[in-house]
Amino acid sequence: MTATESPTTQVVTTDDIDIAARRIGDVVRASDLDVSDRLSEQTGARILLKREDQQAVRSYKIRGAYNLMSQLSSDERSAGVVTASAGNHAQGVAFACRSLEINGRIYVPTNTPKQKRDRILAHGRNWVELVVTGTNFDAAQTAARADAERTGATMVPPFDHPDTMAGQGTIAAEILAQLDRAPDAVVVPVGGGGLVGGLAIYLAEYAPDCKIIAVEPAGAPSLTKALEAGEPVTLDKVDTFVDGAAVARLGEFPFGVIASMSDRIRVLTVDEGAVCTEMLELYQNEGIIAEPAGALAVTALHQLEIDEGATVVCIVSGGNNDVSRYSEIIERSLVHRGLKHYFLVKFPQEPGQLRRFLDEVLGPEDDITQFEYLKRNNREYGAALVGIELGSATGLHSLLERMAASRIDCEQLEPGTAAYEYLT
Repeated sequence: MTATESPTTQVVTTDDIDIAARRIGDVVRASDLDVSDRLSEQTGARILLKREDQQAVRSYKIRGAYNLMSQLSSDERSAGVVTASAGNHAQGVAFACRSLEINGRIYVPTNTPKQKRDRILAHGRNWVELVVTGTNFDAAQTAARADAERTGATMVPPFDHPDTMAGQGTIAAEILAQLDRAPDAVVVPVGGGGLVGGLAIYLAEYAPDCKIIAVEPAGAPSLTKALEAGEPVTLDKVDTFVDGAAVARLGEFPFGVIASMSDRIRVLTVDEGAVCTEMLELYQNEGIIAEPAGALAVTALHQLEIDEGATVVCIVSGGNNDVSRYSEIIERSLVHRGLKHYFLVKFPQEPGQLRRFLDEVLGPEDDITQFEYLKRNNREYGAALVGIELGSATGLHSLLERMAASRIDCEQLEPGTAAYEYLT
């Protein structure tokens, strides 16, 4: 296979994946396969974490990018490469550009965290140009494709190409080499589908009894919708929080592979708030800095019924998380766990009303974490946005009862409503 053949005419084989493993062996680390005592105790199974956050670019994306680019002809290398990415694939391309001395232009959407943008430039140095455009990956991809058509540069797809998929499938080869027997299940994050497609091809031949659990964020269920429609479809709306998996349209080539193995692949979606909770757990317990997409697989464990003693591998796909995002991560986790709630409180414009609220409404384990007046010029009352963190999720019912009994008017803001999104 060559890097410029049409993806729809190629078939990835286990030989392609084995060849890719040898091709990228000098630049890709055989990442650790670590036992998680915490998750093993919680599930009763043997939970192993495939640590792709350990790669030089902190994600598995270097595997597919380097496998494709290392096969370019001298003329193709001279013309340069173009790619689009939410951040991780871009770092893999940038690393390959500098290693192979190929000029590249990399398109990323505006929601790509600054940490990822900085790392792209650090890996590529003077070999890459970073172009920030569009509000999501798909918009950046459209711009990159137009660039490739205009300039003759080679497009390096992040998932929708057999060489990319073959490179990403090398993870499966490593897993089998690191274990004394095939795992009972592998849990895989899904964005465009290249990783799960590559793994499925390899495991189907060498570990046919191994179950594959494909996990995508609830706000970007491109695989779920593609399987329902019988073909890739473009999502009308995408929650970009899990930026490494926020893809509006599954890749055509991965879909063909996944659909052909639908009896072996189970698809789950997980809530973004649950992902945040697991990111914090991984950091506090295993010392792993996982980005949102990197925590998808582990988050799904809480939705699975796992046989006691089974061996389950969860792929920690990336660790490129911007430290400035942790306040939002903590917030989303608290809301998901039922510990953080917001209210519009109308305080009568009389002395002592805040003290009344604290004494009559707030519980002994509750804490006000946000207080902001929204309107001050009304003579009868003053409205305030109040954020309350509970000592336990079960305390909400009694809090609402105390609010109902108080003469102070309190209105709970529900997540997902326009008012909630605007005010928080």
